[in-house]
Amino acid sequence: MLVTKTYLRERAVTYARKWALSRNPLFVDYTGRGGNCTNFVSQCIYAGSCTMNYTPVYGWDYYLTEANRSASWTGVEFLYNFLTTNTGPGPFGREVPLKEAQPGDVIQLYREDEGWYHSLLLIGFDEDGGALVAAQSNDALDRPLSSYTYDQDRFIHIAGVRLTVPDIGDCYESLLDGVAIIPND
Repeated sequence: MLVTKTYLRERAVTYARKWALSRNPLFVDYTGRGGNCTNFVSQCIYAGSCTMNYTPVYGWDYYLTEANRSASWTGVEFLYNFLTTNTGPGPFGREVPLKEAQPGDVIQLYREDEGWYHSLLLIGFDEDGGALVAAQSNDALDRPLSSYTYDQDRFIHIAGVRLTVPDIGDCYESLLDGVAIIPND
């Protein structure tokens, strides 16, 4: 049975602050091989969710080796598609305007000549309400979003995390019959 839990955005931001300018040795570094930005953002989201989705092809997971990861773990468009359509285990979200985005949410950037090319983690706001980000590939911590050159942006609000828990049964019949408070196996 799937249940929903809160996405712990403060954990995602804390992780981003710790690792934005270095690399967690638990993960392959894709800098110079397509970029490490979405890999880093996925690590941050995982720190705030602690739940992966192992669905073949369309899931969101990482298995400690370069080859054993989903496309959504490291691909900008794939991460967007996963987060905005996920109905199974793992984090899920929706595209929102900047005014609805919160620290721990994802920002993605678009250029006419490249398409959606970069993922960043929103970690706060400056005194004027401008987004501050953490990112890898071109490492950044507390960098203003306004300092990037891009044609379009999108903000993905992580709404929650679904996880699978065992179905413990229904207490109704045993309770009604006066047999037990806890469901019978």
